Amino acid sequence: MKSLWMKGAVLGIIAALLVVPALAQQAAAAGGEKAVGGKINLNSAPLDELQKLPGVGAAIAQRIIDFRKMNGPFKKIEDLMKVRGIGEKLFLRFKDQLSV
Repeated sequence: MKSLWMKGAVLGIIAALLVVPALAQQAAAAGGEKAVGGKINLNSAPLDELQKLPGVGAAIAQRIIDFRKMNGPFKKIEDLMKVRGIGEKLFLRFKDQLSV
């Protein structure tokens, strides 16, 4: 009986080790892909994710998306200041929450 319980426990652990990373990867790919540490990826974040940044509403979030469609992916987070409506003051409010 003890042996059967041990086999079940081991199988459960193996299943968890296989399933949890796959679910995490699927969740990241589903939308608003975030980088390590919960940062917002400027090159993949959808409109609603960008709006979570302080001071960024729907209009600025859409400008970020339009900018990356027209110019390709951001190479560094500071490139975000090239988007109309995002100056240094606003950028400094959320720069620690960004990744590329």
